[in-house]
Amino acid sequence: MTHRDDGRPVHAAIVGWGKCLPPAVLTNRDFATFLETDDEWIASRTGMRERRISHVPLGEIIHVAAARALACAGMSADELDLIVVGSTLGDEVCPNVSSGTQKRLGARNAAVMDVNTACTSFLYGLSTATALIRTGVVKNALVVGAEAPSPFMDWENRNVAVLFGDGCGAVVLKASTKEEGVLAERLGCYGESRSILDIRGVGARYANQGIPGGYSSWSFDGQEIFRKAVIGMTQASLEALGKRGLAIGDVDLMIPHQANQRIIDAVGKRVGIDPGRVFVNVQKYGNMSAATVPVALVEALEEGRVKPGATLLLPAFGGGLTWCAHVVRWGERTTPLGTSSVSLSPCDRTGLELVNDLRARRARYHQAAAPFIEAARHLLDEPAA
Repeated sequence: MTHRDDGRPVHAAIVGWGKCLPPAVLTNRDFATFLETDDEWIASRTGMRERRISHVPLGEIIHVAAARALACAGMSADELDLIVVGSTLGDEVCPNVSSGTQKRLGARNAAVMDVNTACTSFLYGLSTATALIRTGVVKNALVVGAEAPSPFMDWENRNVAVLFGDGCGAVVLKASTKEEGVLAERLGCYGESRSILDIRGVGARYANQGIPGGYSSWSFDGQEIFRKAVIGMTQASLEALGKRGLAIGDVDLMIPHQANQRIIDAVGKRVGIDPGRVFVNVQKYGNMSAATVPVALVEALEEGRVKPGATLLLPAFGGGLTWCAHVVRWGERTTPLGTSSVSLSPCDRTGLELVNDLRARRARYHQAAAPFIEAARHLLDEPAA
């Protein structure tokens, strides 16, 4: 860790925060119009009631959240040294998502990088940016967690379609001699089990075998994912706290990845935290993958759940199968310094109308691609290596 001239270590304080949720809402009842399901079935298994569906590319959602985080920090885009975007299914592979964020913001002085560890991408990005600030490589950074899986979703597969939603959250980090920001973290992965959460058809492995780009099918072993998620998030939480000599009683608020209410409850019970000290918004947005933790953090601040000097615990789990937990010390400020005028373009359609359009386009594409897909069916039926 870098030290200032006076010998004090450098930390990476969180000084700005922002979110962007597309306005179109898709409810559990909407699913009943094209799937064999209902509100009670979905809510009882997941805790979810609704989720957001984006009418714009992911890059536009990121732009709004990032601009709000910068305004909250009282910073201009040209002050940024680094932009880290955590996401699984970005608008592009090359050029990367973060370079598009730099362009939209006008942050011409910022280095950029993408991080893809699925649902843990924001927190892995937070670790990356924090380390670069601690070592003096950069003085500040924008860290984004963003996801818009809707265009890739298999909407006819009830097991996955009801789970996910679109959204984005972002934070700004700044070098500080105060002991703020990430105090400790534990990162890990169950690589041997990576095939239990697999978006098939996306990637060179499939393209090389003749499957047209754009085709996707989801493999999702819900029971095994639940088990691994609970074990991984619990282990990471206890080990991260242990690195600082902290116990769960020292945590003021746990803000977990919002994958599923049952997972959140199980992790909370295992680590021994009072449910009243766990922030939950999965009922409103579903699983936004990399965006869940930063959006929940922003909303916890908006609701006055994060107090000055609070100790936060941020555990998460994602495809790969990655897992992690971060212990964060909050600073003195819990309100924005400014606001942003950047906003999404208007949306004149409902969530169900957007999804039905995606379903129709997917059906047309799959019909045209059927001969190629059939020829490579073995790849879609077998787990990835």
